[in-house]
Amino acid sequence: MTKVIDINQTIYELYNQYPEIITIMSELGFDHISKPGMLQSAGRVMTLPKGCRMKGISLQTAISAFERHGFSIKE
Repeated sequence: MTKVIDINQTIYELYNQYPEIITIMSELGFDHISKPGMLQSAGRVMTLPKGCRMKGISLQTAISAFERHGFSIKE
């Protein structure tokens, strides 16, 4: 089964579909996403592109990391 991520979905929605994304995001530098409550609050409005801009992480770097972990990206 191919795991497809729509980068326009919120982090919360993506997490509900693929809980393993939290580990990938932590490795990328989204260190607060694994803290209790962050996924429930900021995760409900934050998308991957918005988070990357906020953290100063290239969206392409994030996409490449997800692809290395077996995800396909839908933009």
